[in-house]
Amino acid sequence: MAKKKDRYPVSGEINQGLGDAFGGLSSVDFPSGPKGPVEVHDLGVPSATEPKKRNRGRVDVIRQKAGRGGKTVTVASGFKGISEKELQQMARELRQSCGVGGTLKGRIIEIQGEKRDEVFAFLERAGFRPVRAGG
Repeated sequence: MAKKKDRYPVSGEINQGLGDAFGGLSSVDFPSGPKGPVEVHDLGVPSATEPKKRNRGRVDVIRQKAGRGGKTVTVASGFKGISEKELQQMARELRQSCGVGGTLKGRIIEIQGEKRDEVFAFLERAGFRPVRAGG
């Protein structure tokens, strides 16, 4: 027959056979918190003290499903005044930030799946004025 294991009580009482698992922690001298200012990591969101990025123009963000075999695709179109190389780099970063595949067709970025919110936030951080267009 298997031997029963001692269990920790959940009622707050201390089992004499097990002792208080955290009882010795009150006598340990833990180091105090960090001294001086704490380093804050940049999360890509501009702070109130940073100057705003200039408006790089309107970009339409559309969800399409027709003619794609039932698959949903998020389309960003209307990029003006941006080089082809910068557009390719932006498409690559957008795919990575959304965690999905996608492609660049001409001056249109297609991202697989329903990712309008992620694409919208990415384009705002990049200085564009995204607009939710279509249904």
